[in-house]
Amino acid sequence: MFYEAFLARDVDALVALYVDDAVNHQVPEEPLHGKAEIRRGFERFFAAFPDERTDAVAFYEDGEWGMWEWRGGPPGKPGAVHGCGFFHVREGKIVLQRGYWDRLTFLRVHDREPDDPPS
Repeated sequence: MFYEAFLARDVDALVALYVDDAVNHQVPEEPLHGKAEIRRGFERFFAAFPDERTDAVAFYEDGEWGMWEWRGGPPGKPGAVHGCGFFHVREGKIVLQRGYWDRLTFLRVHDREPDDPPS
């Protein structure tokens, strides 16, 4: 469900997957606490990188934990960035999400530098 909502850039569907006090920590960034911050994070990401293409490499699940490995990039550079996300899920809702990816590589494949403001 997460992957489909992410590809569709459906912020409402994404936020509905989290408990109210969930944490989404994309490790290169500051953690987002609660649904309101998580919503703003998705909105900002989708606005700043409207052409980003993300493909799933693999999905894994073990009890309350899930993981997806992905690759992404802008048009002309798909698959330039690789990362993975870990999800702690209780009773069907995400309690904790943690993502690992290289921020510098991500920005550079989008022709940006670390200090560039979001578009």
